[in-house]
Amino acid sequence: MSKKSQTFEESMVRLEEIVRSLESGEVSLEESMKLFEEGTKLAAKCDQLLKNAEQKVTVLLKGPDGQPVEEEFVHEQLS
Repeated sequence: MSKKSQTFEESMVRLEEIVRSLESGEVSLEESMKLFEEGTKLAAKCDQLLKNAEQKVTVLLKGPDGQPVEEEFVHEQLS
């Protein structure tokens, strides 16, 4: 599965796997660096997905009269 098509939940599972591997101390320095790099990219992706979700919720909740109003949300594609 492509990393770009992973869901938030799949990315979090992979991050947990990476953390366990790094904490175990059983991987080489070279492999640790690769895992760390993958983990930082996944963390940034998850952070952006959460920010997008928060923005969408905000758009859905704010109306001029205080009532929930749905407006189109422009999603920015992750690179």
